Amino acid sequence: MLDSYSGISKKVGMPPGSLIHVGDFHGDDTRISVIDYCQGDLEEPVVETVEDLLKFREKDSITWVCLEGLKNVEITEQIGKLFDIHSLVLEDILNTHQRPKFEEYDDYLYIVLKGLTVADESVDPEDFEVHYEQISILVLNDFVFTFKERKDELFLPLIQRIRNSSGRIRTLGTDYLTYGILDTIVDQNFVLLDSMDERVDAIEQELLDDPDSGTLAAIQRVKRELIDIRRATSPQRELVAAILRSDHVLLSEKVDIYFRDVYDHVLRINESVDSYRDMLAGLLDIYVSSISNKMNEVMKILTVFASIFIPLTFIAGIYGMNFEYMPELKWKWAYPTLWLFFVTIPVVLLIYFKKKKWL
Repeated sequence: MLDSYSGISKKVGMPPGSLIHVGDFHGDDTRISVIDYCQGDLEEPVVETVEDLLKFREKDSITWVCLEGLKNVEITEQIGKLFDIHSLVLEDILNTHQRPKFEEYDDYLYIVLKGLTVADESVDPEDFEVHYEQISILVLNDFVFTFKERKDELFLPLIQRIRNSSGRIRTLGTDYLTYGILDTIVDQNFVLLDSMDERVDAIEQELLDDPDSGTLAAIQRVKRELIDIRRATSPQRELVAAILRSDHVLLSEKVDIYFRDVYDHVLRINESVDSYRDMLAGLLDIYVSSISNKMNEVMKILTVFASIFIPLTFIAGIYGMNFEYMPELKWKWAYPTLWLFFVTIPVVLLIYFKKKKWL
């Protein structure tokens, strides 16, 4: 969950720029993958050390370096030294509880946002769980660094585009690659919302069929998850807006139109999250109404039975009194007549309740 700040107490009292990983570890080591490309060439070399990246600075190409797993703090520190990245930026990269933001520096840009993916639902399809990971992006003139918490296939579609394309992505600069990375992260939220829609529909159907305490628990789980989703996605609007307002030399005007497309996607996602929040509030109201209706049905049945037995109890109470001179006590047909009343009164009441549509 986004509210988990495990490990943040390690930094208490330490000077600014201290490089300590804050957050959960996902994997034991850091995987470094590199794609170096230009219009007519593509290379995906195996990189053992950070120093191996320096040879790509001599080439007239774009180099995308993706680091997955932040446990090895030394790798991030070496990148900072070799590429002259401010220590406070490196600190933000390793602190995985950052709010999405965009920062401009003289020679590079720093972007951080949350990547959201749906957890594996094969374990329990009734649960809706989202995995959050912080993704930091450093944009230089000829390099783009991405720092991810998890090892996954999030960027595989973008990598395939680079491999198979000789068009726009292979001819434009690091700003267009940055657009592609942001677009991939933001569009992943649509997949998340599709899963959210299926879960909400399932809860709604359950409400209509036979709601119980498990239904309420499911609504509360999705509602809590939606709060975290909103907290992660809503700041993305200001992040992309800040990129559009920027006049940094690393962001060319020809790429603005693509960032505006990302901005439109972010707006749609925020609107969808807000609509799901309203839907869940409505489902909660429906649940309360449904439970109240079921209670009313139970009370109606009990009231009908009580109404039937009130006159019977009244008659039984009268003839249960120990008076000696009660006229009907010596009557030969008193007992059968009493039973006739006991049968007739409930039947008449039931017919009356039925005509009034109280049953």
